[in-house]
Amino acid sequence: MKKIPKFISVVVVMAICVAGGLAIGGCGNKTDEKVSIYCFGDYIDPILIRDFEKETGIKVVYSTFDTNEELYPVIKNNGADYDVICASDYMIEKLREEGHLDKLDKSEIPNLKNVLPEFMKKVEVFDPEQEYAVPHTWGTMGIMYNKKTLGKDVKIDSWSDLWQKKYKGRIVMPDSMRDTIGIGLKKNGYSLNTVDVHQLLAAQYDLIQQKPLVYKYVNDSARDLIIGGSADLAVVWNGEFLYSKAENKNVDFVVPKEGSEEFIDAWAVTAKGKNKKNANAWINFMLSKKAAIANFNYLTYTIPNKYVYDNMDQLVAELDEQAYNGKGVIKNNDVVFPSDEVLERCEILRNLGSDGDDLYTDIWKKFKAD
Repeated sequence: MKKIPKFISVVVVMAICVAGGLAIGGCGNKTDEKVSIYCFGDYIDPILIRDFEKETGIKVVYSTFDTNEELYPVIKNNGADYDVICASDYMIEKLREEGHLDKLDKSEIPNLKNVLPEFMKKVEVFDPEQEYAVPHTWGTMGIMYNKKTLGKDVKIDSWSDLWQKKYKGRIVMPDSMRDTIGIGLKKNGYSLNTVDVHQLLAAQYDLIQQKPLVYKYVNDSARDLIIGGSADLAVVWNGEFLYSKAENKNVDFVVPKEGSEEFIDAWAVTAKGKNKKNANAWINFMLSKKAAIANFNYLTYTIPNKYVYDNMDQLVAELDEQAYNGKGVIKNNDVVFPSDEVLERCEILRNLGSDGDDLYTDIWKKFKAD
């Protein structure tokens, strides 16, 4: 995910530390202690890696992946290569149930007190005893669109809008099995977690019919296609909105009326990882006030930490000051923290079990091959 320009210098500094590939080691930090982290690409402020190494003396080996489905076989087959991961709700549930995660040592994570209680309650959907997962980001999936190019009288409020022929070549969809199939399901009023074959085939049929209308299937770059004018409608996460609004004041975001996905991406410790203490130290650091605010400023995703929540108006005002000289263009915090009415229409993805996974994989392969 491309960030706000003020962070370019940070990325340049961190580039000096790159040893090769996607791994990042400590700059000038000589220590035998290390922690290996596996995370979604560009999902933390990279300066925090340097800060963690400086504060703890623990070297960070940082690797990234694109989708949960890419992460799964790596942890299943080579779990010892990583100490701590950041993954989505349903994948945390799957890894936990299959024995690939270790319980958190909460005595080593005093900053757990900084996580808003309502978000720890949400974690219970996929981690019933709050033993394995700590929220990193939270939000909803929706449609971001360009109000200017679509026309001021156009109302975007439904997944079915992404099937309108008049938008051919201007639509961006995710390239992610559960998310993309989920859109097809929600369009038809079905649950994101259904294993009903007929409902899944209906979603598959609709997604195949939509294909000629879609400009691109992408993940992290979707917002940039809207900002730059290459597309008019894109499926994105609500965390993309503030940055996008700062770059293009004509964009807006909506959670469709049929409902959508509510996600929680969380930190967890792997069962086979060799550096448990360091993994818990990393999680504790990421829950600190400094890390939480830095990550909100960098990602503009909802960080469920009391220091972000308590300072949200100020943080958003600072972003508006930077982008629009304090003109108040960025002022709608209900996209960052959606209302209860919006959340009532949303679902958290669940682990479907091996039979459900096979069913979705078959549906996805047919869709991709058609």
